[in-house]
Amino acid sequence: MSGGIQSEADPILSVRGLFKHFGGIKAANGVELAVGRREIAGLIGPNGCGKSTLFSLVSGAVMPDKGEIRFDGRAVAGMSAHRIARLGLARTFQIPALFDNMTVTENLLAAAAEGHWQGAHERAAETLSLLRLEHVADNRASDLSGGQQKLLEFGRAVMRQASLILLDEVTAGVHPNIRKIILEAIARLREQGVSFLVIEHDMEMVRNVCDRIIVMDSGRVVTSGAFEDIVRNSEVMQTYLGRPQ
Repeated sequence: MSGGIQSEADPILSVRGLFKHFGGIKAANGVELAVGRREIAGLIGPNGCGKSTLFSLVSGAVMPDKGEIRFDGRAVAGMSAHRIARLGLARTFQIPALFDNMTVTENLLAAAAEGHWQGAHERAAETLSLLRLEHVADNRASDLSGGQQKLLEFGRAVMRQASLILLDEVTAGVHPNIRKIILEAIARLREQGVSFLVIEHDMEMVRNVCDRIIVMDSGRVVTSGAFEDIVRNSEVMQTYLGRPQ
């Protein structure tokens, strides 16, 4: 997928020597990676390899034990989640974190309430259109289907006017029509300059959407490259994706 990725010499996200241990579990064990500006990078690996922990470290939900995280040129390791969010980083969760008793529109506006309020109503209307949620705009979040809740979770990240969005299995378990809406929205946002780091097990999505694949195992990055290079690596496919050699 083309997209005019800017030079890797000035990445939107850079992680160096990142460590986080939970007791004896090395959730991040010297992670090294970078995401280019306007890049869509896929993050794959077996369950428990540290992908979601990496998202929590980068977004400020979890404090690292050691290491460097630079977002848009600024050192953010150890910075609080709300401060990092204000700098232009947003993330989604595997299980959508919505305000169940608020409407779809109210959920979108709530995402813009802190520091991103100017033009929020217009952006909410645009986001409803982007994700094709206009027909449920006044429905409570609790009344949405699972796929619509995934769309709304994504929409809340969009409302943050983020320059980098971390997507955690945003298409997992959704109807093909909703999957198509999400993929089209990612492509359109990238055209507007947004970068993405995407945790995903759907290899078809990874192949069609991601510019580059980053493979993690045991809390570290073991390789990265184009999808075609990754699938030709028999050790990676066997160890991380379960495909027989």
